[in-house]
Amino acid sequence: MGTPFKLGLCQMTVEKDKDANLRRAAEFVRQAAGQGCRIIALPEMFNCPYNKNLFPHYAECFPGGKTTNLLSSLAKEYQVVLAGGSVPEQYGDIYYNTSFIFGPDGNLLGRHRKIHLFDVDLPGGLSFKESDTLHAGNIPTVVDTAFGKIGVCICYDIRFPELLRYMTLQGAKLILVPAAFNIVTGPAHWELCMKSRAVDNQVFVAAISPARNEKGTYKAWGHSMVADPWGDVLAEAGEGDEVLCVDIDPVRIGDVSKKLPLLKHRRTDLYTIEWLRQT
Repeated sequence: MGTPFKLGLCQMTVEKDKDANLRRAAEFVRQAAGQGCRIIALPEMFNCPYNKNLFPHYAECFPGGKTTNLLSSLAKEYQVVLAGGSVPEQYGDIYYNTSFIFGPDGNLLGRHRKIHLFDVDLPGGLSFKESDTLHAGNIPTVVDTAFGKIGVCICYDIRFPELLRYMTLQGAKLILVPAAFNIVTGPAHWELCMKSRAVDNQVFVAAISPARNEKGTYKAWGHSMVADPWGDVLAEAGEGDEVLCVDIDPVRIGDVSKKLPLLKHRRTDLYTIEWLRQT
């Protein structure tokens, strides 16, 4: 990843009408491409309300699904790398929370199935159990693009530093995080998580949230953002619909790693799996 490029984050409202969601996503991608963005990302569950009971009803198979067909055609039309946030994917008789990433030729670059499922009981009575309807993926995702390697993880995945470190060691310089933090976890940990993972790994971290839908049963935090390898926030959205366009200069990675050579200083002779099990 050596050539500067413009990154587009599409923070969009998600409603019950799947077709309306897809039309909105297409319009946001068009806007981002029109502003010169070469890599464009959509939010978690952008074609479906974030409701575990609805996931099977909105799910599609790949190939041939309406949503992934649209993503492929948009990537090809605008000649961009398009990370399709995430959608419910049907695979046989099971379901995943999946991000499909397409290249400028419209072909699939990779697919990330959410590895860590969001099964929590939060303050204020907010409980959610994705595993009631979804299965967990088990493969970290790093894809090759003309701009270098990009890692993709989904929402709760960001809270597990080992996953981000693995993607970094696989060569990822930008990590995209389609994520629907809520109004409890968002103010507490959204910026903290993104900045921490960026600093830990000396990479760019871009988090893409749905816009807040006050009429929905699940209220997303919004505040899509990009953190650079030093932990500086390059740009941050508000709570509503917004296309965030951010200039990414890979030179920043080298500048930071020269000042703080964290990856070089890792003590891999110590923290092996066996050592960690003993501590």
